[in-house]
Amino acid sequence: MLPNKNPNHASISRRNFLNASLLTTYGFASMNFSIFDDKLKVIKPVALKKGDTIGLVCPAYSAFIREEVQITVESLQEMGFKVVQGKHIFDRYGYLAGKDEDRAADINEMFADKKIDAIMAMHGGWGCARILPLLDYKLIKKNPKVFIGYSDITALLLGIYSQTGLVTFHGPVGSSTWNSFSVDYFKNTLMEGSATKMSNPVKKGDSLVQVEDRIYTITSGIAKGKLIGGNLTVLSHILGSKYVPDFKGAILFIEDVQEDTYRIDRMITQLKLAGILNQIAGFVFGKCTDCPPSKSYGSLTLEDIFEDHIKPLKIPAFSGAMIGHIKDKFTVPIGIEASIDATEGTIKLAESAVS
Repeated sequence: MLPNKNPNHASISRRNFLNASLLTTYGFASMNFSIFDDKLKVIKPVALKKGDTIGLVCPAYSAFIREEVQITVESLQEMGFKVVQGKHIFDRYGYLAGKDEDRAADINEMFADKKIDAIMAMHGGWGCARILPLLDYKLIKKNPKVFIGYSDITALLLGIYSQTGLVTFHGPVGSSTWNSFSVDYFKNTLMEGSATKMSNPVKKGDSLVQVEDRIYTITSGIAKGKLIGGNLTVLSHILGSKYVPDFKGAILFIEDVQEDTYRIDRMITQLKLAGILNQIAGFVFGKCTDCPPSKSYGSLTLEDIFEDHIKPLKIPAFSGAMIGHIKDKFTVPIGIEASIDATEGTIKLAESAVS
């Protein structure tokens, strides 16, 4: 498995490892997704503070570049945290960070260890879905703590939330760029416990109008619901499993990287056929980094795909949020009530995501 060419993209391209669906979409429309407990009690992890200990794990791609890990350790220490590395963080098994059992064991041990206050993935890549059946969800539920990452980590974020009710966080991994934008949202959400309002940066530079990080409103309006989502490819590949939360009334947020637009079209179609799009109250597409339209004549654009699949839902929806394989990242809690303003392109938590 080759690392992403852009060092600021913390995870490895979904396309390289998940280029074909693990499940066919045929028959999803008639499947019953009400296997979830409607009374799932949401559990908030304890807010982080300086002096707390963050455990680094590699549930997917291997951390074979030790300097990257050291930079992560130093970055977290600069924020006032202590850092403990998982026993198998440098293991290698092909493109994976060791055997499934060992990667899962690191996570289970981090949750069991009373000295660990939060768990952060070092990388994404591929491999998290393989360890979903190996996690000790009873143990996790009894020892709730912050669990954070993005990209392939989506499988764990959704799996842990769906099986325990523990709020998880779609945010930086260890190898992310720890700049002021990402650090501020990390601290506001996980340390200060703010009912954070997430807004794109405003920066015109030398241009007359803002060119980068613009918001594209698909359908105007304000929507309220629980935030649920993550990487589109990963989500679409665990559909039909018990590790997918209930999307009824939720605000769905998704992101991806290095996917041709026809693949995005295919996966959003899969969400539609699975009945998910008809259940949600709002829609946010973050960044699809390095996802250009196909060079072939007549390719659909992302805007075309939104017009085809999202616009007909007649729910507040926008794209361009700072969620995904980018330097500047929001920290987005999964399972917390929030509202979106699709005209402004903002996400506002209705409550603290931590206790």
